Amino acid sequence: MEELKHIVEPLVQWYHENKRDLPWRQTKDPYRIWVSEIMLQQTRVEAVKPYYERFLQTLPTVKDLAEADEETILKLWEGLGYYSRVRNMQKAAIQVMEEHGGCFPADQKGLLKLKGIGPYTAGAVGSIAFSLPIPAVDGNVLRVMSRITADAADISLQATKKEWEERLTEIMPTDCPGDMNQALMELGATVCLPNGAPKCGICPMRKYCEAYRKNQTMLYPVKAEKKARTLEYLNVFFCVDGNKIAIGKRPKKGLLSGLWELPNGKRDMAPPAILQEMGILQAELIPMKNQKHIFTHVEWHMDCYFVKVSKKIDSDLLWLTKEEAEASFALPSAFKKIWQEGIERMGHD
Repeated sequence: MEELKHIVEPLVQWYHENKRDLPWRQTKDPYRIWVSEIMLQQTRVEAVKPYYERFLQTLPTVKDLAEADEETILKLWEGLGYYSRVRNMQKAAIQVMEEHGGCFPADQKGLLKLKGIGPYTAGAVGSIAFSLPIPAVDGNVLRVMSRITADAADISLQATKKEWEERLTEIMPTDCPGDMNQALMELGATVCLPNGAPKCGICPMRKYCEAYRKNQTMLYPVKAEKKARTLEYLNVFFCVDGNKIAIGKRPKKGLLSGLWELPNGKRDMAPPAILQEMGILQAELIPMKNQKHIFTHVEWHMDCYFVKVSKKIDSDLLWLTKEEAEASFALPSAFKKIWQEGIERMGHD
């Protein structure tokens, strides 16, 4: 591993001189660092900033998160997607309160026992908040290291990630492990880019980089092709009765589990039949713009309808004004454009 030790000093120095000014870099508080790391999974930095500020204004301590009701945390997370992240955060917060007296465990083993925290998050929180010399290996880091070493191992494999965790542990500086981890992440996010030419001309690792030396940066990292997404075809309804709009709750298991949604059903069933099953017996259906939403493994194609309800019976649907719904109920991004168009149509009617 000696051959990689020489990258540490120039990389950390580059980070000190070039790092972006981000709100979660102004703190050593493990709670705040953890909140940022969970939010940043699958989400761009610029998109996270307002969520981070709002979340911490509402829930400034781990105790506040542990004691919050679910609708509050889901509303704070609305639009970030992957809602299991915030549910797991609350479970972890409860663990911190009940098992650790309200203080985050300051060791890797303790961090890994918290719900939703894997090796990457434990490495990030542990190294930044507690100066533990452990790596935080994500996609950015795997891309950077596979290019520096011209490593052809498939980075989508768990074994490759584990190997890089071991290799980076051996070169992790004991005086600034958090800076080393953040330097690798920052390099991957701003210089050693995916899906296009990396900015080798300004890279501090250029003279150590095997892929650059061989003029093969575009060959790395090696990653197996993803499986094609499953296509699902839905009818989605923006149902209006006076000034009230219907929303329903998704099943407790599966995609978007337990979240609020616009009423919908599979496209192989006629729209009026779907509505009848939901207690809407008579209504006028007006077609809206079709929509598409892409999840990690599933792609929804949605035929959308504005539904003027004239007769309904009690059902599981919740009927709310626009103000009530938007103030307290989190609606997943898949339904946002339909919601906006529906609200506009209500204004014109």
